[in-house]
Amino acid sequence: MSDLNPYVVAARGWIGTPYLHQASLRGAGTDCLGLLRGIWREVQGAEPEPVPPYTADWSEPQREERLWQAASRHLVAKPLTDSAPGDVLLFRMRAGAVAKHLGIAAEVGRTPSFIHAYSGHAVLESPLTSPWARRIVARFAFPKESL
Repeated sequence: MSDLNPYVVAARGWIGTPYLHQASLRGAGTDCLGLLRGIWREVQGAEPEPVPPYTADWSEPQREERLWQAASRHLVAKPLTDSAPGDVLLFRMRAGAVAKHLGIAAEVGRTPSFIHAYSGHAVLESPLTSPWARRIVARFAFPKESL
């Protein structure tokens, strides 16, 4: 049940936080990476590595999957079909582009949803509709040993 998952509980606490590029402060501002960082701090503790400044088009000119690589260093990769509340979802927003949007699975099953921040919106819980689901390129779990 997602309401018992500590990552979903933490993520829902960020709902309504305004979108702010490179920020990670609940209630003040965050982007999708900042949301993940804030959830990590709330549930796991100190962040595993510092995040350097990044631009809105970061990693695109070089075609590097930097976000995917960082997630692979600190999270546990899962099959795309193995969904659970609290999973970290990595999205590729356009075909041929690098994957650079993140969300947290909130509900799975008949009415799946995820929590995320993206430009022009505050943090919100969105239905994981087909247009969103087909953009998922990777799924991760938070490491258990840190809990």
